[in-house]
Amino acid sequence: MQNREILMAVLIWLPAIAAIILFMSRHSYKLRNLVTWSVGIILAACSMGILLNGPFEYQPQGILGISWDTVITIADFCLLAFILYIGIQRRHALIILLGIVQILMVMYFEFSLGGGHIAITPVFVIDDLAIIMALIINIIGSLICIYGIKYISEHEEHHHVVKTRQHRFMFWLVIFLGAMNGIVFSNNLYWMIFFWEATTLCSFQLISHDLSQEAVKNACRALWMNLLGGVAFTGGLIYLVGIDSGKYLSVKYLLENANTPEVKGVLLLGIALLIFAGMTKSAQLPFQSWLLGAMVAPTPVSALLHSSTMVKAGVYLILRLAPAYAGTSLSSMVAAAGAFTFLITSFLAVSQSNAKRVLAYSTIANLGLIVACAGINTPTAISAAIVLIIFHAVSKGLLFLCTGFIEHNIGSRDIEDMEGLADRMPLTTIFVTIGIITMFLPPFGMLVGKWAAIEAASELPVIVLMFVMASAITALFWIKWLGRMLQGTSGEPGQKKESMAAHYLVSLGGLSVAAVLLGIFLIPVIRGLIIPVVQQYYGSPGLIAGGGAISSGQTGAFVFWPLFVLLVLVIVISRLIYSQGGKQATVYLCGENYGLPDSTSYMTTGEAVTELKLSNYYFGNVLDEVRWNKVVNVLAGILIIILVGVTVI
Repeated sequence: MQNREILMAVLIWLPAIAAIILFMSRHSYKLRNLVTWSVGIILAACSMGILLNGPFEYQPQGILGISWDTVITIADFCLLAFILYIGIQRRHALIILLGIVQILMVMYFEFSLGGGHIAITPVFVIDDLAIIMALIINIIGSLICIYGIKYISEHEEHHHVVKTRQHRFMFWLVIFLGAMNGIVFSNNLYWMIFFWEATTLCSFQLISHDLSQEAVKNACRALWMNLLGGVAFTGGLIYLVGIDSGKYLSVKYLLENANTPEVKGVLLLGIALLIFAGMTKSAQLPFQSWLLGAMVAPTPVSALLHSSTMVKAGVYLILRLAPAYAGTSLSSMVAAAGAFTFLITSFLAVSQSNAKRVLAYSTIANLGLIVACAGINTPTAISAAIVLIIFHAVSKGLLFLCTGFIEHNIGSRDIEDMEGLADRMPLTTIFVTIGIITMFLPPFGMLVGKWAAIEAASELPVIVLMFVMASAITALFWIKWLGRMLQGTSGEPGQKKESMAAHYLVSLGGLSVAAVLLGIFLIPVIRGLIIPVVQQYYGSPGLIAGGGAISSGQTGAFVFWPLFVLLVLVIVISRLIYSQGGKQATVYLCGENYGLPDSTSYMTTGEAVTELKLSNYYFGNVLDEVRWNKVVNVLAGILIIILVGVTVI
């Protein structure tokens, strides 16, 4: 094996080996700590090695005289049997039904069609898009695992757990990284679905970790919704094999022949089924409830599986296949479904005061935007989607981890309880502020991605309107959160006591530095990482980056350095003003203040004394989450039906 093939093998197999060691380390925190740090460093280094070596292909040989196709087939049946066992154990009819259906479909695919033994060459294709995903999975994922080893021990202390399950938690957290690497490296769709279902199992185990009634219920919901996607994925494989003896199980072959009448015609139904699977995995409407329910899990789960990596598997598949359905009605429906998710969930995020639910809705919204870009399917739109994938993973992972650390310190994840956090936890506030700023302010990548998405949709007025409305509303929930941390009522002294373990400091600090540096070096990132992906499949760079500006070459440019300098000046000036201190003025209440001059009480009608309470407004009457979900789920379901239906009309 060459060096780059060794690097790829390490990225897939090392997490599995390390996970077994972690599982056996039940009584040794020191061993778990050592293994997690070591694996994190090695995986991050190997992903950088993949980047430096560049794209390549690899066809692995068999093991002990057995072909790897046979090994994958056996492993897939074992995995599905275990999922079926979970359904029986939990007495969950839908999991049992979907588990049986998928096992029968895989049996038909394997034994009647011989799909598992169709020679796909090469099995692994590591191109520029796979390299980008590998960097996200192994650098961000490793930082989250390092955070998790400390977090889960404190989590059990807070919940007074008698019998530790830390070893199980870290087992599933680490093995997940190997499964994700398998997804993004696989050229054989049959191999890809094995790794796909492995992430589904990891998700169930981690969401249900606390074994509370709510955790198990939400984990089961996540399992059956992702199993529904798995059934669609398997159906897509059966359809593709039935068309032409399995040559279209090769993603590379499918994309190389993307402009043939067969791919743009008869194969679209199979591609639509794969897109459906991607939408369930990425929690697009009407499947958003599984990700929202997953927020009951410990914070590292939210950060790793449901923000920065697992849900990215769904948008990765949709984006990976984009050239194959470009210019079709299917592509238009993908754009419409993604834009609808982006718009609706952005509004629903405004109604939330629970920080993790704000982040969850924001995650679903941004995934919707990425899906919409894949559906618009122009070089500029695909460039925007990749920019959003990179920057969203870093900033949202940072915000989730910060929320977990704050919750451990103040005992709440409610934004209203974070009032004056800048005085109580100044370092953490800096990290949160970096995460929020990089999510919606110029010139960071998230805003550049949204600008490019709007630019790409310029000929689709309805989509542009949805993009603009959703992008504008995101500023509202970020500003509410940021403002709450930085404000405080008069007379409340700050308590500048903050202790941060090395695990947290490395993870939060590392992601903060990455968010800022990626923003500063945005132009080189676009030129070095993103343009090669788009150029390969579309013959056009999509975005032009250089000379201090980013342009689509159509109607305008995003001027970079002046905006960056302006942002720095605003931050510096704001800090100088804040540091001046001075006596706080009494809040003027448009009436009679009551008591001492610095009192926060006031006299209302009937001479009733009322205490001043500052809080954000959450539009509860207008944006009622339960009522809205009933309506939008129906509309989204109709869009999904049309999405698949346009391929058979």
